[in-house]
Amino acid sequence: MMCSSLSAPLVQSGHLGVRPRPRPRPVCGNSLQFQPKILDAANSASSSSFSVSDPFVLEIADKLEDSLSLTSSSFLKRLRDSSALSILSRRWPSSKDELFRFTDTSFLKSSKILPTAAPSAEPPISASPVSNFLTIVDGHVLLSLSHFPSLPPGAFAGSAADVPPGSLSETVLATGTERFREGDLFWDLNGFGAPDLAVVYIPEGERMIDEPLHLRLCASEMAEAGSGVLPLSNPRVLVVVGKRAELGIIEEHFGTVKSAGSSYWSNSVLEIVLEEGAKVSHSFIQTLNQNAAHVKWTSVRQGECSIYELVEVSTGGKLFRHNLHIQQLGRDTTTELSTLHISQDDQIQDLHSRLILDHPGGFSRQLHKCMVLHSSGHAIFDGNIKVNRFAQKTDAGQLTRTLLLAPRATVNVKPNLQIVADDVKCSHGAAISDLEEEQLFYFQVRGIDLQTARDAIIFSFGSEVLGRIPFEPFRNQTSEQVKELLKKR
Repeated sequence: MMCSSLSAPLVQSGHLGVRPRPRPRPVCGNSLQFQPKILDAANSASSSSFSVSDPFVLEIADKLEDSLSLTSSSFLKRLRDSSALSILSRRWPSSKDELFRFTDTSFLKSSKILPTAAPSAEPPISASPVSNFLTIVDGHVLLSLSHFPSLPPGAFAGSAADVPPGSLSETVLATGTERFREGDLFWDLNGFGAPDLAVVYIPEGERMIDEPLHLRLCASEMAEAGSGVLPLSNPRVLVVVGKRAELGIIEEHFGTVKSAGSSYWSNSVLEIVLEEGAKVSHSFIQTLNQNAAHVKWTSVRQGECSIYELVEVSTGGKLFRHNLHIQQLGRDTTTELSTLHISQDDQIQDLHSRLILDHPGGFSRQLHKCMVLHSSGHAIFDGNIKVNRFAQKTDAGQLTRTLLLAPRATVNVKPNLQIVADDVKCSHGAAISDLEEEQLFYFQVRGIDLQTARDAIIFSFGSEVLGRIPFEPFRNQTSEQVKELLKKR
């Protein structure tokens, strides 16, 4: 098949064969040597029995390769090598794929995707309400906009290129290059196209829970909405928390331009590794522009007796999809997940979560809440909890609740428990509704007008999740943002 959006040098009419462009490739000591692997493998695959990735995916990969620096850390080189080979087996997702059955990605595929460049100047960014913050702009760590006065001894926050040689470097290399088999095309595109790697490391026994670290992931390169151009950035963060250490994280994604009249695509990955007895309190806040796209992967590996807590609030993006994958790798492990999504005009808010329990005594709770404010809004929840054979004495609960506040508003929910162990306590539930008449009547008989009653009930629906953000400045800031957004509906 011939794809009209692709150039002739990349696609041969009639099949998915790929031939390299006739341009010279750098061959120096620090050059990128993974792209020839893609092209050589693709050429070989085009004449063999198995199929390669579709031309659109290879075109994106080719543009990403052209945009990358010739020098990179050993971690990034390994990551790009493995991701390059994985991309060969990927095709662009469609509604025929079960995991994307309800997620419309045509906004991305219909755009001219151009990788972002390294920022030439510091973008205007508001001050952080906390003292410790790491700033990542279009995938690049900017230490000039970062500050860490309260890092404990032996801790590190910054670019992988600045990790000192020794045990920490070996830990980062071993942890970050471990093969993750659950990823999809977007995971591989990030691994292939990440221009930098932000690393956060908290050593054994240290605490940074009361003075959290603010991860500021900022999009600065944008295109005019309606231009058909979509700048693509691939920010990537690796967090390693040592034995019995504690860390508070506020992960915030935003654009430097707050108006809806700009488009961009942030394709981000966050990996968190908790060693034995560690604790991470993770708040994730996403407020990208209404014409932006955000595809995010969060991969969490929990050691024995560790605790991972996530509070997520997402209100931005024309397309937002969060792939959340958590694996409990030891006994007596705790996972608590709380999510609030708000879907507005022509907006997709999508959470695909997967929690795997493999050991005895695991505990998990998941609360997903979503409000669809407009008739063209769309919410998606696909939550999977898998309790394997040896995960006896597991206590797992999952609940999803959605408010549909406009005619023809859409939600697709799929709570899912897969239980192989026979000594467990597990539950799941789903509820979809408009506001209950009894609740409105309760307000009205007390002299409160209908609109005020609706506003109060709608905000209180989300406040259950908002109230779980553990850091007061962000809890107050996010609550005010949600209130302003609900006033505009």
